[in-house]
Amino acid sequence: MAKHSRKYNAALARFDRQKRYTLDEAIQIAKDNSFAKYDEAFEVAINLGVNPKHADQMVRGAVVLPNGTGKVNRVLVFAKGEKAAEATAAGADFVGDDELIEKIKGGWFDFDTCIATPNMMVAVGKIGKALGPRGLMPNPKVGTVTFDVGAAVSAAKAGKIEFRAEKAGIIHAAVGKRSFEAVKLRENIAALVEALVKAKPSTAKGTYLKALTVTTTHAPGVRVDPVLMAAEFRLA
Repeated sequence: MAKHSRKYNAALARFDRQKRYTLDEAIQIAKDNSFAKYDEAFEVAINLGVNPKHADQMVRGAVVLPNGTGKVNRVLVFAKGEKAAEATAAGADFVGDDELIEKIKGGWFDFDTCIATPNMMVAVGKIGKALGPRGLMPNPKVGTVTFDVGAAVSAAKAGKIEFRAEKAGIIHAAVGKRSFEAVKLRENIAALVEALVKAKPSTAKGTYLKALTVTTTHAPGVRVDPVLMAAEFRLA
């Protein structure tokens, strides 16, 4: 069993770890139990009733959180000519083509989101092994391979996050900061859940939202009642 700090154990003692709370209760408990000296990320873990080992049950997509993430998102865009100018005008932090690829080959990764126009993907594919493991590889399924680079950059800057079911069918995502008002965290979580509902595979059977836990980066997770969540967000 992992050994936890005194502060972590004190946070555990302040609520019932086995109880399933309403979403509002869980958010407030998680905020109150945060003990780090910095403004921690507020995170969710959502267990879906899917088996990602089957291609037709993979859940993947992106959503713009209505209240942003509270994090400065450094956006890199692979584009040329007019599309490069469009990306710059939209607020991209880094825009270019071959010179950026060479820079990344040299070990530079000072960016958080990577967008590319479709005609750049052959070149970008050469650094796929460097971008992929870091979750930075552009992908049309989440809107980061597109000719509409202006809109893609604006969405990334506005608080767009990507989600993907892991092996056990769990989605992990940061939906804000501890300092966010509870109502803003709730709105962000609602937006993510609604996006997951839209991304539900037709082959997924039974309960789709099996469990949801909220937490800050270093504090213990607080469980949300999935039955109440299903009713609140009208999940099948």
